[in-house]
Amino acid sequence: MPARRGLRNLSTGARGRADRGLLLRLLSTLLVVGLLAATATAFALTEGLKLTRSPITSTRVAKIFSPVCACPTRTASIAFRLRSADRVTVGIERGGKVVQTLVRDRPARKGWFRVLWDGRDSAGRPFPEGSYKPRVHLGRARRTIVLPNPIVLDTTPPGLRVERFFPAVISPDRNRIHERFEVRYRLDEPAHVSLYVNGKERYYSRFANLDDRARWFGKVGGRGVPAGSYTIALRARDLAGNLSKVVRVTTLHVRYVRLRRSVVRARAGTLFGVRVLTDAPHVRWRLGARHGTGRPTLVLRAPSRRGFYRLTITVGDHSATGVVIVRPPG
Repeated sequence: MPARRGLRNLSTGARGRADRGLLLRLLSTLLVVGLLAATATAFALTEGLKLTRSPITSTRVAKIFSPVCACPTRTASIAFRLRSADRVTVGIERGGKVVQTLVRDRPARKGWFRVLWDGRDSAGRPFPEGSYKPRVHLGRARRTIVLPNPIVLDTTPPGLRVERFFPAVISPDRNRIHERFEVRYRLDEPAHVSLYVNGKERYYSRFANLDDRARWFGKVGGRGVPAGSYTIALRARDLAGNLSKVVRVTTLHVRYVRLRRSVVRARAGTLFGVRVLTDAPHVRWRLGARHGTGRPTLVLRAPSRRGFYRLTITVGDHSATGVVIVRPPG
């Protein structure tokens, strides 16, 4: 009898351990199923949110502006399309905090909505430089959307430095010699550079490169400017619209043809030299009734009779004149 009871107790214990193992496996299976169900539900909700169309579309936000420049970029435009009519509040935030509200609870129809930000506080002072983001709240849709379009507020003018320039004299006479003036410059931020001639803009850079060159070909309206001296200066405008100081470069001389001496004295019938300042390899000359061609360093024979004679030197469409005073031989 005792042996039978012992065997029965052993059998009962084994069944109990088996039942507990089965229960543990069942609980773990239920836990896994529950986790899978929760994951599926979360995934379904996430996908459902992805499929929900945003009430705002086609955002167009200015990238950079300067509230202190007298230029078209002194304000930042914030524009977007509403899928349906709503009541709109637009604010400007920085670091997750709204620093200014541009419009509050304004009724708006379906379609385009646009507002301008002047970058100034209620006292008219510019906000600190940095990056800001527009935040839009839709009252009826009960949605707040921070537009992923940062607006950079920049009030610092660009730094401009002249590296070198050449030549000191140009001759825009279409002979491909000394036809242009060139100045190389360097900037401390991307900006467009203007070249001014006697205070008037004659060149504007197409690209906002940090290291570039500006050129002037000595022409206005396709024609060479008159001979003379011209003041050359540079000024830069950065992408926000801030202007640098005017940087004076040099005084440039435009010369086509000029006599080194406007008055030449020679004895009748003798040879004399005339130095012509030009970049042309040959010049045309006329002295009294005689004329010819020669190199810029001319050697001419004086008339046989004393008197005053006009000397004209011509290069292309430009001329220079002088006087030859002929004295008696002796």
